[in-house]
Amino acid sequence: MIRTLPCSPLYITGYRIYIALFYIFLIMPLVTICVLAFNDSTFIALPWNGFSLDWFFANTDERLGLFQDTDLMLSVWTSLKTGFFVALFSTIVGTIAALLFEEEQFRLKGLLYFLALAPLVIPGVVLGISILLSSTYAGTYVEDNFGINLAFLAPSFWLVVIGQFSFGATYVMLLVGARLKKFDRVLAEAALSLRATRLEVIWLITIPFLRPAIIGAFIVAFLISFSNFNTTIFLIGSDPTLPVDLYSRIKFSSTPVLNAVSFLIVTFITFSAVISFVINRKKA
Repeated sequence: MIRTLPCSPLYITGYRIYIALFYIFLIMPLVTICVLAFNDSTFIALPWNGFSLDWFFANTDERLGLFQDTDLMLSVWTSLKTGFFVALFSTIVGTIAALLFEEEQFRLKGLLYFLALAPLVIPGVVLGISILLSSTYAGTYVEDNFGINLAFLAPSFWLVVIGQFSFGATYVMLLVGARLKKFDRVLAEAALSLRATRLEVIWLITIPFLRPAIIGAFIVAFLISFSNFNTTIFLIGSDPTLPVDLYSRIKFSSTPVLNAVSFLIVTFITFSAVISFVINRKKA
């Protein structure tokens, strides 16, 4: 639509109603669950019985708050550790992949780029099952033939990291690659003409230019890892991540502590997204 063209009042009214309904549909469930986290009730839903912090700090027979539930806090810690390592490995590998695909020319580049994008179109359930089966087979084969026990190939913390890394690196590659397309190659050529090595050009010129995208990609990879469920559920060992723990809890019993957890997750993700936005806006 060209903004200078006149619009009928009916069109403008309908457009505004549509936008309002869209954001209400998007935000209202989050607002509701955040409000109910402070509800003084043993039920997970309405009615509102008054403000309370019991579902965060209580430690009684009737109510066990989030910060007093050791199993729940352990799952939060597991998710934080998983997210950190997934984001770290994904950022390193994804940034290198972006540099290769954007800066270098080599055989089968198009095919390899397509394969790098494959984890984004493969369903997470299929990805989780395939990683579980292949890692189990590889671990069994190595142990039977070489007598080496590769524990990280069994369902465990590190297998979850490997599974989430398989698609986290792709997100990083796309985000860093989008920033790299705006890079002025003249700067690199000038440095090379002054006898700088390729490694010096990348480290002193290209990486500083990519820093906002790298930081943003790290945050995105962390958030994707932290909230992942459909791949993780097939790869976990004895220590579940937070999404898997919440799923197992809500199947058998649900208390407002789930609202408290959801409130902290929404707050954390919103805070991280704002930081990423501010960093990219200042240095774009």
